[in-house]
Amino acid sequence: MTRRSCAIYVVGIICAHLLIVGIGLVVAQVFRTLMHNRLKKEIVLVEGSRVFESWKKPPPPVYMEFFFFNVTNAKEFENGAKPKVTQVGPYTYREYRYKDNVSMVENGTKVDKSVGDPTEDSITTVNIPAWAVMNKLKGSFFKAPMVSLWMSSLGSGFFTTRTVEELLWGYEDPLLARIATTSPDVEKVFGLMYKKNGSNNGEFVYHTGEQNYMDYGRVETWKGQSQLTFWTSDQSNSINGSDGSAFHPLLQKNERIYIFTPDLCRSIYMEFEKDVEVKGIPAYRFTPPRSVLASKEENEANTGFCVSPKECLGTGLLKVSPCRKGAPVVASFPHFYLAENKYVDAIEGMSPERIHHQTFLDLNPTTGVIVRANKRAQINILIEKISGFPKTRTLNETVFPVMFLNESVVIDDASAARVQKLLLIVTLVSNFPLIIVALGAIMLAVFLVLLVRARRQQNEVKRIVFTKALYAVSLLCCCFCFVCLIHPSVSLWVFISEHLYTPFISYLGQYHYKVPL
Repeated sequence: MTRRSCAIYVVGIICAHLLIVGIGLVVAQVFRTLMHNRLKKEIVLVEGSRVFESWKKPPPPVYMEFFFFNVTNAKEFENGAKPKVTQVGPYTYREYRYKDNVSMVENGTKVDKSVGDPTEDSITTVNIPAWAVMNKLKGSFFKAPMVSLWMSSLGSGFFTTRTVEELLWGYEDPLLARIATTSPDVEKVFGLMYKKNGSNNGEFVYHTGEQNYMDYGRVETWKGQSQLTFWTSDQSNSINGSDGSAFHPLLQKNERIYIFTPDLCRSIYMEFEKDVEVKGIPAYRFTPPRSVLASKEENEANTGFCVSPKECLGTGLLKVSPCRKGAPVVASFPHFYLAENKYVDAIEGMSPERIHHQTFLDLNPTTGVIVRANKRAQINILIEKISGFPKTRTLNETVFPVMFLNESVVIDDASAARVQKLLLIVTLVSNFPLIIVALGAIMLAVFLVLLVRARRQQNEVKRIVFTKALYAVSLLCCCFCFVCLIHPSVSLWVFISEHLYTPFISYLGQYHYKVPL
């Protein structure tokens, strides 16, 4: 056997082994499983882990945009007219989300991202302190008339005009100041973000994900409680999911992502919507479906969020007064996005649009890293007739928009580069069996080429042998004729055997021995 024939056999054996091993690894997903197990062990909330510091102090900048609804016909509304509002904003602030506290930079307004000066721009909006006090004293035949007189004497009406900075970070309200003289526990200052600058949402206890990677970042307790007490059912009071800053790796499209939000005093869920890409990083977009804030008629599971059977609002709204000291605060998506049309039609100036008002999370499915997010929520006040306050008799029940905020974040370039590098490693390791199969396919091609070439050479040899055989036969015939003419007595078979057949066979044997296999 020649060297060439040995090479063909070796290539064939290597090819077979590579294909068998490679296909077996692909089917068994051995390397993919090893890589996923490695990710599950690495992505844990433990001191010194790769993700702990970035979880504690997220590097991407978070911006908070505030949009206010300026009331343009307050007096007409008090007389029964349809309210008209115009959107003003955004007023943008840089937010620093550390796990020990949440703070804003000093004088943290992002001028390049804001439409005006929050210290000078004035907004006419619902007088939230007045409505909170009236709602608190609803049905009190002694205190309600007294507070009504105080409101008249102090000039505290249903609407107020304040600067953006006052509405956000606080101002001393005359009605609250008057009440505080008899009730020291009442705070004189009111602001939508009052005391939230440099504050926190309470103590959280998180799962590290060491025992089960699905529990990574999941909230175990909030303010020492594993169950809320605001709502009327155990399901509604459940604390589910993470706080929205961390999600487990290896996400699936068919799973629901739960997020506990202290601002809404409840857990919400999000579902897969579509595939997206952010800075070259593939991601799944998760959004809250309509069922999250659906009415109890549309989604029976939401029955527990009704403050009482008579205080059940329609689809798209959530009354959060139980965790807002009884204030008639109603939460929704901006411009009543995903809400019933009656709420949109009740306010002139509402125009819900998916692109501007949808809340979404773009998560890399392999690592669970947030690559882009927009959390959008609207604060409304429920305005209605309140017994004990005669001036409210002319008012129609209205869910009145005050402002909405948009918390937005996009992964920074440095973090994006690290994620891309990690994904490249994961892809290469997970697809290593395919590389083995590819090498096996290449070796198979080489084996076939060598085999074809050897076959062609063998066919060429056979053609040469056949030609020489024909020549020998012709020669044999000529010799036979010559012998018949010259030596008719000599046996033909003896001549063939002694002079032609034996040398011919010997010649062919020598030739075939030289042909490589």
